[in-house]
Amino acid sequence: MSRMMRASAIMAAGTMVSRVTGFVRTMVLAYAIGTSALGDSYNAAYAIPYSILDLLLLGVLSSVIVPMIVRAQQHDPDGGRAYEQRLLTITTVVLIVVAAAGTLAAPLLIDLYTDWDAGSTKYEVAVMLARFILPQLAFFGVGAVAGAILNTRDRYGAPMWAPVLNNLVVICVFLLYVVVGSGDEIQAVTTGDLALLGLGTTAGIVAQAAVLIVALRRVGFSFVPRFDVRNARLGEMTKAGSWTIGYVVVTQLGFMLTTNLASSASNVVEGHGISAYTLAFQLFQLPYGVIGVSVITAMLPRMSRAVSDGRMDDVRSEFGSSVRLVCSLMVPVSLLLMVLGPAITVPIYGHGANSVADAVYIGNVLQVYGLALVPFAVFQLLLRVFYSFGDTRTPVFIGAGTTAVNALFMVVFFTLLPARYAVMGLALAYAIAYGLGAVLAWWLAGRRARGLGGWAVGMALTRMYLAAMPTAVLALAAVWVVTGVFGGLGFLNSLIVLAVGGGLGMLLYLGVAHRMRIPEVNSIVGMVARRVGR
Repeated sequence: MSRMMRASAIMAAGTMVSRVTGFVRTMVLAYAIGTSALGDSYNAAYAIPYSILDLLLLGVLSSVIVPMIVRAQQHDPDGGRAYEQRLLTITTVVLIVVAAAGTLAAPLLIDLYTDWDAGSTKYEVAVMLARFILPQLAFFGVGAVAGAILNTRDRYGAPMWAPVLNNLVVICVFLLYVVVGSGDEIQAVTTGDLALLGLGTTAGIVAQAAVLIVALRRVGFSFVPRFDVRNARLGEMTKAGSWTIGYVVVTQLGFMLTTNLASSASNVVEGHGISAYTLAFQLFQLPYGVIGVSVITAMLPRMSRAVSDGRMDDVRSEFGSSVRLVCSLMVPVSLLLMVLGPAITVPIYGHGANSVADAVYIGNVLQVYGLALVPFAVFQLLLRVFYSFGDTRTPVFIGAGTTAVNALFMVVFFTLLPARYAVMGLALAYAIAYGLGAVLAWWLAGRRARGLGGWAVGMALTRMYLAAMPTAVLALAAVWVVTGVFGGLGFLNSLIVLAVGGGLGMLLYLGVAHRMRIPEVNSIVGMVARRVGR
């Protein structure tokens, strides 16, 4: 537990700074181009390279590539050096080709991911932005593999801190656009404006990849291009990763449906489309990114080694401690998101080209996403159980079922709800789908690992929710009092609500959980106290 917490703390610190600068990035984005037509076009173009990269690499990174690198390090005579060099070479070549093809196919990609008419201004602007942004694919992919190699060497700092530089570069780009650009009116933007936004976004990824390459060299990794693909174990990787790629394809089809429905809603109500969905989803992902990803990144290599050595008790222990550690913070945060959504988004997005009303709507979407936070985090942890066993097939079926349920509820809610509530309906469908998906994944993973300690985890979660209830009540009271006395959630009122409901609320949770002797919270409090006391 202590070793995992130390590794997770290092990553969480870097991820926290990354997410904070990411907050500033989205604040500046909303200030510069808003969440209406131009903002929707940018966010549609920005999402496409991540979707492509997910299909080609990120989906198999943790499930296939990390375990294969670990095995190469354990069994190859050179400690896996040649294998890592081959992997980095192949990734670089393939993604350069994909980036070039994607840039040429930008109109088709925008047509796939949106419901906008070809020839409309939003469509044409999105196509132009995509052509400037898609070249980042090559750099992002190389950085991702470099980060995986660093993680297998238990070097977690650089992969968690490199995105900070990316965010800083893009923040500067959007601030420059505020000074020299044509504003948020989509009809007024020029090709130069779009080049600044698009190429500036790509420059951030280039800087991020450069940091990771430098970090690799500092741990003694020297890159030598190797094109002897026969020794790259591509057949083994393809066999192991085919099911994971299938899982990613299924989830990306669900994402494609989401963006199409959100873009259709924006045709009826400006500001209630792709940008509202994207910005709310980014905030929803923040707690998982800071806490969950850090724990998962530290957990997976150790679980893979335990499975390889046949130490099943260690597998179950690693998973149980990871779930409890993640949920000890996710539980109160999920309740706070459900109560404080608009109070969070107004200070972040209610400026410049974006109105307070648009920011409040983003907060309403975030409130619904709060329902999904704990199920989503547990779901992701459960998938790593299968991946540590080298089982990439079962997650495909789980993911397919989850995505199918999500798609069904998205269509139902989109059909039944007015357009102004459509994106909130998409968030509700997401919460329902991942709740059911987590139940299914737990049952199947428990059978594979011969038990996951469900009773102990369930009791721990129950105690965490009980400890978090006073926090939720305090946050709700802060909203009622401040809005009742001062009226509305303007910038200053939102900060007051956040200070009382969020700041004091989390301190209240830590105090109550400490008195209830919840071990994970006590460990966190103790670690913080020791660091503050130094």
